[in-house]
Amino acid sequence: MEILTNDIYLDNSASTRLDERVLEEMKKYYLDIYAVATSDFAYSMGIEAKEALEKSREIISSKIKASKSEIVFTSGSSESSNMAIKGVAWKLGEKKGKHIITSKIEDFPVLNTIKSLVRDGYEVNYISVDEEGFVDKDELRSLIREDTVLVSIQHANQEIGTIQDIETIGDICRKNKVLFHVDATHTFTKVDIDVSRIKVDLLTISAHTIHGPRGVGALYIRKDTPMVKFIEGGFQEYNMRGGVENIPGIVGFGKAVELVTDEENMRLFQMRDYLINTLLEKIPASRLNGSREKRTPQNANVSFRFVEGESVTLHLDMQGIAVSTGSACFSKSLEGSHVIYGIGGDHERAHGSVRFTMGRFNSMEQVEKTADILSDIILKLRKISPLGKEGR
Repeated sequence: MEILTNDIYLDNSASTRLDERVLEEMKKYYLDIYAVATSDFAYSMGIEAKEALEKSREIISSKIKASKSEIVFTSGSSESSNMAIKGVAWKLGEKKGKHIITSKIEDFPVLNTIKSLVRDGYEVNYISVDEEGFVDKDELRSLIREDTVLVSIQHANQEIGTIQDIETIGDICRKNKVLFHVDATHTFTKVDIDVSRIKVDLLTISAHTIHGPRGVGALYIRKDTPMVKFIEGGFQEYNMRGGVENIPGIVGFGKAVELVTDEENMRLFQMRDYLINTLLEKIPASRLNGSREKRTPQNANVSFRFVEGESVTLHLDMQGIAVSTGSACFSKSLEGSHVIYGIGGDHERAHGSVRFTMGRFNSMEQVEKTADILSDIILKLRKISPLGKEGR
């Protein structure tokens, strides 16, 4: 069966198209400099691979105002979050305690990693969030105990784009002598992150959401943070992660970071705001999910009453437009969006939510076309829906 490529891809928070300039940079380390990264006094090709590795480490560390030695390369955001959470829990579990705090709306790499620790005897508290997805900081203060070893709160939500006040949360954690992990998968290079100022101990980042290659990410580990080595093997990555480094991927990661500009992020803001404003104005009984002001530049998440998200997504797909939905039919767990439920949404809101996320290769013309087509789709679906009378 022939698979048609979508004309308009608006699921850039799931993954992004690789930039050709990133691919061009990576080719050399597949075809010409393909040795394992080695230190001085080894053969030339290995030294060149090592130099490329350290150049990318410098690019990425500089972007968040960290030291080079505080960046450990991983296979992506899932491994980085696993490494951060398990590494701290295993190190401090017997010394300090087995209590962890997170929010109800974290992404699955964080939630499921913590669930695995619960099976091993760790205790977890889930902080409530308000209707826009903001963590209740007073509740956080009340939940921290003597045996709390880690707080893990995302920088921005993967579905609704709400940006947390990680500066204040970091202050709370530091004051209470608790380590703080932040999943910054959806904010890295799009929102300013300065770890020299913000009291973050561990920070997850990834290449696949910034037009870099899949299968490579990094974990920022503040100097002297107590950690257990996550993957045994060799002594790579400051002896924090065994295994031969993915030099082409890491080189691509560094190049992807270099290519992001303020102008590009402003374009994302403009497309996002146009889409949100147009959809809320043209489609009755629709509502924005997440904060209007404090949200990532690429994210627009809207719930449409009286229709199912999977129907909207399938109809858009037939028009060559790719988006995602929080509906259960599009989830392997067969459950509606835990994020929409977490911010107080009901079954209808969760199953009628659609996420649009813009990227470098989108244009305002594509966003305008999407808004026009979507308006017609919602109208048609409501006409045939047994629930749609109120929304016509």
